[in-house]
Amino acid sequence: MPYIIAGLGNPGEEYKETRHNAGRIMVEKIAKAYNFSEWKHDKKLNALTTKGEIDDEKIQLVNPETFMNKSGGALSPLITSVKKAEKLIVIYDDLDLPIGTLRMSFDRGSGGHRGLESIVKSIKTTAFIRIRVGIAPVTPSGKTKKPTGEAVVEKHILGEFKKAEQDILKKEAKKIVDILPVLFEDGLSVAMSEFNKS
Repeated sequence: MPYIIAGLGNPGEEYKETRHNAGRIMVEKIAKAYNFSEWKHDKKLNALTTKGEIDDEKIQLVNPETFMNKSGGALSPLITSVKKAEKLIVIYDDLDLPIGTLRMSFDRGSGGHRGLESIVKSIKTTAFIRIRVGIAPVTPSGKTKKPTGEAVVEKHILGEFKKAEQDILKKEAKKIVDILPVLFEDGLSVAMSEFNKS
């Protein structure tokens, strides 16, 4: 039974480099780092998928080709039991975390994230691994400055990563790439404590 790593975002060129697509961007970087096979469109899932191995673990990467709030539809045909859900890793953007911050968790609520809500509803369990990628702006003094108000929030999450933010993303992608073998070899609690300490 392979691990399934899903990256959340919106399909289409106009959303490709936006903050809301942080999950998809990270999954693409995992595929590149570990030389996965070519991405293919799976009609049944309505998702882009690719397969490969990390540390002798079989992995399937899935980037849903639906809009964020329908992400669960791509995963429900793959995650058909709680046992399978335990081998699901979902990577997504989080407006509650400052840019440059990553957090790994397991079996938590959706925190109001529509993509996550869609997955929980579709696979009928919260018992899966999440990797949250912070996208909240930070002041020069390092304080998180979370946008408020629907229009301001939408403008921020659907805005493209600035050059400095792209550099941060590259470092974060390396951190995610490096933690996966730890997760597969040493288990979730070891991976979480190592990953979440910074």
